[in-house]
Amino acid sequence: MFSVLRRLLFMMPPERAHDLALGAMDGLARLGGERFMPSPVEDKRRVMGLSFRNAVGLSAGLDKNGDHIRGLAAMGFGFVELGTVTPVGQPGNPPPRLFRLPAHEALINRLGFNNQGVDYLCEAVMTARQHVDIPIGINIGKNRDTPLEQAAADYCHCLHAVHAIADYVVVNLSSPNTPGLRSLQAGRELTGLVRRLQEEQGALEAEAGRRVPLVVKIAPDLTDDDLRGLVDALLECGIDGITATNTTIDHSRVAGSRHAKETGGLSGAPLRARATEVVRQVRHQAGPDLPIIAVGGIMSPADAVEKMEAGANLVQIYTGLIYKGPRLVRESAAEIRDHCPASRDLS
Repeated sequence: MFSVLRRLLFMMPPERAHDLALGAMDGLARLGGERFMPSPVEDKRRVMGLSFRNAVGLSAGLDKNGDHIRGLAAMGFGFVELGTVTPVGQPGNPPPRLFRLPAHEALINRLGFNNQGVDYLCEAVMTARQHVDIPIGINIGKNRDTPLEQAAADYCHCLHAVHAIADYVVVNLSSPNTPGLRSLQAGRELTGLVRRLQEEQGALEAEAGRRVPLVVKIAPDLTDDDLRGLVDALLECGIDGITATNTTIDHSRVAGSRHAKETGGLSGAPLRARATEVVRQVRHQAGPDLPIIAVGGIMSPADAVEKMEAGANLVQIYTGLIYKGPRLVRESAAEIRDHCPASRDLS
C-alpha cells in the first residue's frame, strides 16, 4: 500500500505532501488508529540515563513544531526528536526549498530552520505527553538574524525554555542552511558555546532536580583533522553525547541528476557511507562510553545495523521514512534487536 501512496504523494510538491501525510497520520492516531498498527518492537536500550523502547528514532527536521508527535510515536519509533526550534518563530528560506531525487533515494533541503518558535513547541509537547511515553528530544538552533557572536544567547534561551519538557536536547551547529552556523563547530566558538550551555544546564538541573542530557550534532563534511579536533574539544567539555551526522553539502554523488545543483543539504542514500565513517571515527576516538546517535542514509534494516556496528548506540531515520514508509522503522528496530544486543547501559 505504501508504494501506491508514495506515488500519489510524489506527484505533489514535497512540503505539501509531507504536511498531508503527517496530517492523515495524526487524524488516524486521534481516532485510536494506533490500536490497529503492529506492536512496536521492544528492545530496551538505556543511553544517557534514559530508557528507550528500541534503538530507532525519528531525526529532527520532519516535525519541527511538535504537531505530529502522537502519530509518529504510533509508527513504532523508540524515540522522536523535534525541531530544529529557535527562540522566535521564523519562516525559513523562500520556497521551493525541498527537492526529491528519487533515482538516488535522496532529498536536498534548504529549509532554514522554519518553525513556530520555542514557546509553541513547548505547548505542543506538553499536550502530546498525555498520549506518548517514549523519550522526546528537542533540537535547538539560533534565529537567522541573530549575529554569530550572540548565538549562545539564542541556544541558552531555547535550553531554558525546553528543559522542563525535553528528555534530551541537541545543539544544532551543523545545518548548512543558516549562514555561518557551521563555523561554531570549531575553536573557541565551540568550547565557549558548549561551556555556556553546560552552565545553564547545571543551573537548571539544580533548580528542577532533573538532568537533561546535552548532545551536539555534527556535520559530515569535516576533514579528518577537523573532526578529531571537534571530538577532542567536546570530550574535554564533557559533552553528554554526539549526533553524527547532519546533511552534506557535497552533492558529487548525485551529480548530473535533476536538482543536483540546488543549494542545500543532501540526505538519504548518498550520505550513508560518509555518515557511517564519521560514526566509526568518533567511536574510535571517544572510546566506548560516549553515547552516539547515528543518522544519515538509513534506507534499510541493514543500513541501521551498519550504523550500530560502526559504534552507534541509537539510530535515527528521516529520508528513509519518506522513501520506504513506516515499515522501515519496525524492521530496522527488529534487525538491531536480533543482531546488535546492547552490551551495557550508558547512563
